[in-house]
Amino acid sequence: MSTRTFRITVRGVFDGLSADQRAELLARAPEHDVLRAAFTTEGHLSYDLAARSAFTFRFQDSGEEEEDILEATERAEETAKAWLAERGYGCKNLRSSAEDLSQAPLGKRQRRAAAQKNV
Repeated sequence: MSTRTFRITVRGVFDGLSADQRAELLARAPEHDVLRAAFTTEGHLSYDLAARSAFTFRFQDSGEEEEDILEATERAEETAKAWLAERGYGCKNLRSSAEDLSQAPLGKRQRRAAAQKNV
């Protein structure tokens, strides 16, 4: 059985941040910039608090069965909630989406590379 790779995105909105929490997030904004966003096993947080109070966590997980994506999504949501709670950051409107990369359509370069291998 092959391993499937899942990409999970957990989105939400910071809620009820104190002035100190907001200042802390703004100070750490460069390391959480959307241009540095990546799907990682521990999760990567990105936000632009100067523009809006929304945030996104990106997680990468794996499983062997198609149904494993549900557990991976649940783990990602719990990890995001725990990260926020540990720092005392309130949140609302938490929602997630997940993609099984084994089910994703091939891009143009991938199709071309696959065609060259079959020649």
